[in-house]
Amino acid sequence: MKYLARAATGEPLLGDDEGYVPLDAVEPDLRSVRDALPRAAAGDLGDPADAPADPVPAANVSFGAPLESFGKLWGIGLNYEAHAGDLDEQRPDEPASFMKPRSVLTGPGGPIRLPPESQSERVTAEAELAVVMGRTCRNVAEGDVDDVIAGFLPVIDMTAEDVLRRNPRFLTRAKSYDTFLVPGAALAVPDGPVDLDGLSVRTEVNGEVRAENEVRNMLFPPAEIVSFHSDVMTLEPGDLFSTGTPGAAPIDPGDEVRAVVESVGSATAPVTR
Repeated sequence: MKYLARAATGEPLLGDDEGYVPLDAVEPDLRSVRDALPRAAAGDLGDPADAPADPVPAANVSFGAPLESFGKLWGIGLNYEAHAGDLDEQRPDEPASFMKPRSVLTGPGGPIRLPPESQSERVTAEAELAVVMGRTCRNVAEGDVDDVIAGFLPVIDMTAEDVLRRNPRFLTRAKSYDTFLVPGAALAVPDGPVDLDGLSVRTEVNGEVRAENEVRNMLFPPAEIVSFHSDVMTLEPGDLFSTGTPGAAPIDPGDEVRAVVESVGSATAPVTR
């Protein structure tokens, strides 16, 4: 697995389990992580070991957001049947998708800022596996999805649950407060086809596991989600699909939330108001 990331200064980085090097030390013609997305989808990224300098361990890197800017932000609701049961919702027959504005994004490490209590008194946090597109595409067959995906991110998604429960038509508002999407620091780029089925997705609050499930138990797996939406609209590099959560946990100021996606990474953020 390789990792695409950016330092807090904005410098694009390429890493592996040994650490990170400047992206242009390996790929001199690439000046940004966004430029690297098509090459990541094609499996043509270079090897960090080829850089002339030694890698810097991840613990010694101050990370910024993994992309200079994301594209379209899609969310998938009720994608684990167990979570649909938590919300007293019926299993959907096709992906229950919605879109979020880019203003929901906050940097790795948060913070998550809750809205005023006059607007919402119950916000929940949800760990999710996110898919980031690497190529412009349309009408992609499920079997070809690996060729258009750049990589994967852990993300923390938030919902103003009391707003949503008042009326399902309020979904966009309930999901769109500032800081209601926290991406992990690094985009995990597989070296080849990856079997996601056995990977676990886990929501933690203050170190306690609040929900956990495996990707194999999604109603609509990531490849089907990408293929389905590519029949709706053109997908572009930097578009992101949050593929659904195994379960949500209420959060309050002072809490620390962590999303863990096995073999992909984690995202952690404190909660404020």
